[in-house]
Amino acid sequence: MAARSFRPLGHINQGTGIAGRAMGDIRIVRLTDLDANARAGLTRRAEEDFSRYVEGARPIIEAVRTRGDEALAEFAAKFDGAPVAADGIAATAAEFDAAENRLGDDLKAAMQLAAANIRRFHEEQKPEALVMTEMAPGVLAGDRVTPIPSVAAYVPRGKGAFPSVALMTTIPAVVAGVKRIAVLTPPTPEGGIDDATLYACRLAGVSEVFRCGGAQAVAAVAYGTQTVPKMAKVLGPGSPWVVAAMQLLSNVIDVGPPAGPSESIILAEAGSNIRNVALDLLNEAEHGPDSSAWLVTPDADLASAAAGEIEALLGQMGPERAGYARTVLSGPAGGILITPDMQTACDFINDYAPEHLMVHAADPFTLLEKLENAGEILLGGNTAIAIANYVLGPNHVLPTGGWAKTRSALSVHDFMKRQTIAHLTRAGFDRLAGAAETFARYEGFDAHANAVSSLRQRQND
Repeated sequence: MAARSFRPLGHINQGTGIAGRAMGDIRIVRLTDLDANARAGLTRRAEEDFSRYVEGARPIIEAVRTRGDEALAEFAAKFDGAPVAADGIAATAAEFDAAENRLGDDLKAAMQLAAANIRRFHEEQKPEALVMTEMAPGVLAGDRVTPIPSVAAYVPRGKGAFPSVALMTTIPAVVAGVKRIAVLTPPTPEGGIDDATLYACRLAGVSEVFRCGGAQAVAAVAYGTQTVPKMAKVLGPGSPWVVAAMQLLSNVIDVGPPAGPSESIILAEAGSNIRNVALDLLNEAEHGPDSSAWLVTPDADLASAAAGEIEALLGQMGPERAGYARTVLSGPAGGILITPDMQTACDFINDYAPEHLMVHAADPFTLLEKLENAGEILLGGNTAIAIANYVLGPNHVLPTGGWAKTRSALSVHDFMKRQTIAHLTRAGFDRLAGAAETFARYEGFDAHANAVSSLRQRQND
């Protein structure tokens, strides 16, 4: 689940440089019909021109740096239309209690299930605190992992509220042992904080929640205000304003991995359940018009049937989300791609490196070794993206924009740092010192060489 922005793109069926035909508004493309440039175009995401956001964020950041909470209150009124007092930015214990009391039992039970699974998954992921290896007699080397001192998790609002993001970003930090964890989230129009987000924070064990969003929230934790603490790291999905502020402040605060618009690929072999394939394709397409969503299959009959099923299922959605999905699946960043065979399909996916990859196949594990690049790989028609997004346990904050080629899902490791630990006995020193001196002499470092030469007074073990 990545950042959401809602920039209208319109319905783009012509002039995209991508060959294909449409079933209704759903684009169907044959990979063999494309030249190299058109094929490369399939892997392009909807890209924002961040220059205007970067320039717009500069005065916001400076205002928060110099005027603190007063600026946060002003920006809440200006950008969120929310009445927030300068001395009322932090959530109170009474607000946590009231939020929990207002939530329905079904939602609380679902969130409790999600929290338990997320916690268990990340506890299993947590590395041992200290691992040492005897490299040679008297030579010990290894790694120690310790939690970072503090982190702020950004929980967006956009067109709704996302308590699942609060769970996914805070629970791994708690598991890692981070001493101070805060949540930043835009205020509601009434100046409050979303009830489910507050409850998610309570489930995670986080009590510091601040009603501020956008570039101003990132600036607040980068510099600190009268109320919002200065933090060591900030992460989480957000609007282009949040991304711009993170770019500008990356030399002040660790901003974590970038998160762009949502994207997914559904890989389906012949014989897959058409209804379920279509349902899963619409899952990420409904996030916003700048999402990317592809069904990739070597079966032309399945492609045509899926297009018809998608049209039917769009009628089962509200007009806003259906509009987003239709825009994505009829535009240059989504639709149905027919490949000549399954190997070519896997090659395309590895080149695309999607955020979410779901595999519809009778034996999906046989395809796993062919699939190298994806933020997550969900195997089998029962492993719905929606379940993974909310309650399965693995983190739904995933690399987007092709970064799955080199980056990983958010994990407990993002809240920990690794230190190299070493110990030499006198015998170990004697074993390695000569080689080290040789390197140092060659590289021209006299002090390095002297430190391991006969000038050194050997110590007993």
